[in-house]
Amino acid sequence: MILQIPAEPIPIDEIKMDKNISLFLKREDLVHPLISGNKYWKLFHNVNTYLQKPIENPLIITFGGAYSNHISAVSAVGKLSGVRTIGIIRGEELSKKWRDNPTLLFAFRNGMNLKFVSREEYRNKEKLSEFLQHEFPDALIIPEGGTNEDAVRGVKMMLNHETKDFDYLCTAVGTGGTIAGISNFCEDNQQVIGFKVVGDSSLEDTIAQLTLKKNYHLIDSDFGGYGKITDENIRFINDFKEKYQIPLEPIYTGKMMQKVFELIDDGYFPENSRILCFHTGGLQGIEGANLLLEKQNRKLII
Repeated sequence: MILQIPAEPIPIDEIKMDKNISLFLKREDLVHPLISGNKYWKLFHNVNTYLQKPIENPLIITFGGAYSNHISAVSAVGKLSGVRTIGIIRGEELSKKWRDNPTLLFAFRNGMNLKFVSREEYRNKEKLSEFLQHEFPDALIIPEGGTNEDAVRGVKMMLNHETKDFDYLCTAVGTGGTIAGISNFCEDNQQVIGFKVVGDSSLEDTIAQLTLKKNYHLIDSDFGGYGKITDENIRFINDFKEKYQIPLEPIYTGKMMQKVFELIDDGYFPENSRILCFHTGGLQGIEGANLLLEKQNRKLII
């Protein structure tokens, strides 16, 4: 098996606050140095099951944007396993400047073959996947963000005996696989909150197809739009790191934690609630975010 269950349990750090609330952060960002956070678990069954098959020339194909954590993770899987990977990247304009992009450069150095497609073509990923499967019949084709039934099964391993002792389980939501897995496999008495960082109207339908439970709800947390970084986001992330010595990235966990703090201040959670947030990794994205912020003459993320 290429991806294995860590020998030591993932740490859960307390976020001490002056409130009658107990807040904790499960550090899935520490699960692997290159395959970070929920991406590790979403790829766990997809990759291990595929690589156990007797395929002469295995190939993994997936999809992602310019700073995709998923593209970064799949490229690392390819390097570690010696398996060819192809990344279908959204945006033809990136084909001329991808070497200036730290995520895509990392993927390329891991051996990933980058294929740039137009945004219009990228939107019809089902048709594109069918074409690729026809061209590469033995390939493993993983959806954008890694979200499928195998990914949901893998997310189960983010839960253990330690996570049972919480009233609320919180995660950032991009493509829906992580919240679906948490919803499917958490305790019956636990409530699941998904913090939407993307304005995707089809997201709720996607999640509903992956979990039969109704123990979750979604809260908008995009703070201006997917991939948008406000000055308030930057201040929160930097203050959080200085106070708790935990880095957050600006697209997913940074926005989730900022919204959680706002909800606590607004009295959303009952007194004595025990809240567990999942740090879903993606710290590789900070470098790319800072390059963009620097061009805008804005404060950087520490």
